[in-house]
Amino acid sequence: MKIGDICSYASKSAIKAGEAVDGAEYMFFTSSSDENKRYSDYQIDGEGIIMGTGGNATLHYYSGKFAVSTDCVVLQPDKNVECKYLYYFFKANMKVLEAGFKGAGLKHTNKNYINDIEINVIPNIEEQKETIALFDKLQKIIDGRQAELKELDELIKARFVEMFGDPIANPMGWSTERLESACKIIVDCPHSTPNYTTENTGYMCIRTSIVKKNHILWDEIEYIFEEEFNKRIQRKQPEKGDVIYTREGAILGIAAIIDRECNVALGQRSMLLSPDTEKCTSEFLSYAMNCQSFLDNALRGQSGSASPHINVGDIKAFEMIIPPIEMQREFSAFTKQVDKSKAVVQAAHVITRNSHSRRKQKCRILNF
Repeated sequence: MKIGDICSYASKSAIKAGEAVDGAEYMFFTSSSDENKRYSDYQIDGEGIIMGTGGNATLHYYSGKFAVSTDCVVLQPDKNVECKYLYYFFKANMKVLEAGFKGAGLKHTNKNYINDIEINVIPNIEEQKETIALFDKLQKIIDGRQAELKELDELIKARFVEMFGDPIANPMGWSTERLESACKIIVDCPHSTPNYTTENTGYMCIRTSIVKKNHILWDEIEYIFEEEFNKRIQRKQPEKGDVIYTREGAILGIAAIIDRECNVALGQRSMLLSPDTEKCTSEFLSYAMNCQSFLDNALRGQSGSASPHINVGDIKAFEMIIPPIEMQREFSAFTKQVDKSKAVVQAAHVITRNSHSRRKQKCRILNF
């Protein structure tokens, strides 16, 4: 059967995403994956599956009074299908939803595509409820792990502020230097699209989508051939301890440390900073560049006006606080100690997520 056979849609919203009201009473969902917006009135009172229709595939489930923006659709299954069961079906098949986004520029999906998605088997209501209870329990564990990781990240950020203050306001009066003098070299990425391969060639390339604050998602790395690799490292081959910084696009102004020895090259829309370890440590540089005040200033550039991207020249000329290297090394040691705790939590997180995936298969959630 198809989704269109078992679902109806709530009336289309006329509320724009930018009309969210801080601190208002009702949940407000947009095409973003965030669930932190509010609105002053509600459109729907009950259960619903909320899907974003513009940009990237996003998915939410909510039960209660809520509102959505105009770039969303709200699915409401019929009485033979538990709403949350269908939500877990979609969550297990996000790639199917992503395939529906078409068009040049900002991609969009539509109801016709969603309606044509097929489900081979839907169990009876009691089995659906059992499946929901199981996945709710697993999701609670996953959410707990993610909260632990967030707390550890906040601990490091708090330690940075305690030791160094804001890197732009510089309340502690540290001496400053241009970033180009605090680094051995700062280079831009090649201005060409890498030719990726599914083969593990041993030569990796970093897309900006896997660059997260202070770390890289190495499990999602992609590969290129040796010839492509050699072309992309002509300005500099990234090394352990270098910092990658995203400079344009949807993922803008994020710094992460290359924390291992490997054959890796930059993809697009990024730059590479190699810190002079006698002046600044990788950890200090990465956390400083991830401060919101740093990004705000980097976007203004030398002209003082807003810019949709960050110029390499502006980063080179950026005045960075340079506290005593001994203090920076103390901070680096602290981050590495906390990272050990994060590694334990992440290992448990992976085990839980793998269990979640196996249960989806066992409970027929993956029946597409």
